[in-house]
Amino acid sequence: MAKRIGRTVRDLRRENRTAVLQRLYFDGPMSRLALGSAAGLSSGSVSNVVAELLAEGLVEEAGSLGADGGRPRTLVRVAADRGRLIGVDVGETRVRVELFDLSMTELARAERPLPGHGRRSYDVGVVAGHILDGITEVLGAGLGAGGVLGSGEVLGAGASLGPSWGPGPGGGHGSRAELGSGELLGVGIGVPGIVEHTADGPLVHGQTIGWDAVPLERLLRASGRLPAHVPLFVDNGAKTLGQAEMWFGGGRGARSAVVVLFGSGVGACVVTDESERGRAVEWGHLTVRVRGRRCRCGGLGCLEAYAGAEALLARWREEGGRPPHGADEEAALTAMLAAAHPADGGAPDPVAARVLEETAEYLGAGLADLINLFQPERILVGGWAGLQLGTRFLESVRRHALDHSLRYPAARVRITLGRLGPDAVTVGAATLPLAAFFARGGYRAPAGSPAPAPAWRAALGTRMAGTAPAVGGTAE
Repeated sequence: MAKRIGRTVRDLRRENRTAVLQRLYFDGPMSRLALGSAAGLSSGSVSNVVAELLAEGLVEEAGSLGADGGRPRTLVRVAADRGRLIGVDVGETRVRVELFDLSMTELARAERPLPGHGRRSYDVGVVAGHILDGITEVLGAGLGAGGVLGSGEVLGAGASLGPSWGPGPGGGHGSRAELGSGELLGVGIGVPGIVEHTADGPLVHGQTIGWDAVPLERLLRASGRLPAHVPLFVDNGAKTLGQAEMWFGGGRGARSAVVVLFGSGVGACVVTDESERGRAVEWGHLTVRVRGRRCRCGGLGCLEAYAGAEALLARWREEGGRPPHGADEEAALTAMLAAAHPADGGAPDPVAARVLEETAEYLGAGLADLINLFQPERILVGGWAGLQLGTRFLESVRRHALDHSLRYPAARVRITLGRLGPDAVTVGAATLPLAAFFARGGYRAPAGSPAPAPAWRAALGTRMAGTAPAVGGTAE
């Protein structure tokens, strides 16, 4: 029953602003002439939009470009200091929070460890507290460094993170709809597990960490420390990593890619023509061995039971490996790599070397499934464990992946390490509010007033209420 709904002048204006902001952000600085061609807009439209954005301070002049025999062309770019973004990585060993400006320059960071493993480490209240404390810490550091987040900030319990938000693109223009200098555009959070987006907010289904339909946003807002006017976004951590690599890292220019998050567990984000923003897939719970090892999810034979850092270290211990007493996962993995490949040229530990090679084969077989299913141009391996294992391990993974793949997709895929480092999930999480900012054309998020219900809902509400089956029941 879908049909095309006509766009208003306001819609067109917002779309033009979005096109200009995105092109300047990813390809700027640019002249107005080059911007028109890149954004697909007329010179008049570009001039009008750039004039608006300059007046609002969202873009700024950035020198000039000489022209043969003509006037120099003034370059413009997005003003990096005009807004702030927060990215949060709810990892499996720590919660990391980072504050960025619009150029993705890190302004402050905070970390809270999650010691040990198991359900107690991932108590929802503890994790939510770490997120809120981290946000308070980085905002305080940002203010100390001269950042301006709006009037009336009071960090800590009951914090106010900026002035009241004016109407967005649907509610007029002028100073109250424009972004103030250095204001917080929003908070993005990357989490392990499946994120279900519902009308009442996101629910996190993190089976490996004991989370069952956790309303994370609702819990954070209920604390009173994250005001309603600050946009909050929650998504899968592998998906945020994928968006970061596609926007800024090894995925730039690719039409299709798979970005692998290899940490304590494993996950992936698949980017295709049909899903340009990426889709998280629970790749770590692909069955690679029937009746195999028990996975943290409760299943048998999952890839994560053989290839995640936690499982890799467990297998090394089971076969006689001895990581340093009291070492965390990162230190233990470092010790295992040193045992398998001694820096002094000594004899390698055969157990460590064998477990690493078996892990490379499992990962390679898992990548081959992704290659055969999605036929990507690139596969990028990121996450702290994937990057720590490095290029030598990746060569072995690549060999096994190509051995298990069909010839045609194997011949056109390139498998490399991610380029944004072990903290890329926080960068990706910060792109969630940035993407929403672009989609709004650079306007503030609209005030949180509920949209009016359509007439049919009011007319038929009583009828539907009287005939709906009870929850858990069946319709007659």
